[in-house]
Amino acid sequence: MQGMIGHHAQAVEMTDLVDSHTSSDTMRKLAQRIQVSQADEIKMMERWLSTRGAESPAIHAHHAMGATLMPGMLTADEMARLSTSKGREFDRLFLEGMIKHHEGALVMVKDLFATPGAGQESDIFAFASDVDADQRMEIDRMRAMLKEYQQ
Repeated sequence: MQGMIGHHAQAVEMTDLVDSHTSSDTMRKLAQRIQVSQADEIKMMERWLSTRGAESPAIHAHHAMGATLMPGMLTADEMARLSTSKGREFDRLFLEGMIKHHEGALVMVKDLFATPGAGQESDIFAFASDVDADQRMEIDRMRAMLKEYQQ
């Protein structure tokens, strides 16, 4: 949960760039859906940790020097490239980066379910299963959108 909060926080950072970097309403709608779901899930994970007496990590802890990136997270260089791009180039980089990001979430869910005894609580099982289904659906949607930018 602690690592996933940082993972989700980066997705929110990526979506924060969309309004000022794209002219596409489709991209804005996609980013809004991602931002709302990721922010809601961060709150849920923070509550889950709190009820167990565990601390939530600083939201931007993944920016710390030497911080370990969770699977699929963009590097500092990739985030810098995204934040300095505009228009169609931004859209393409955003889609490629968010697909990578979502694929990382699928790796984390797979690893969770492959760990003996992990993911057994009903709320965690439901959360991880929902993440898996939602991320797969969004990856399919983004791959279809990306085809537009690769022509």
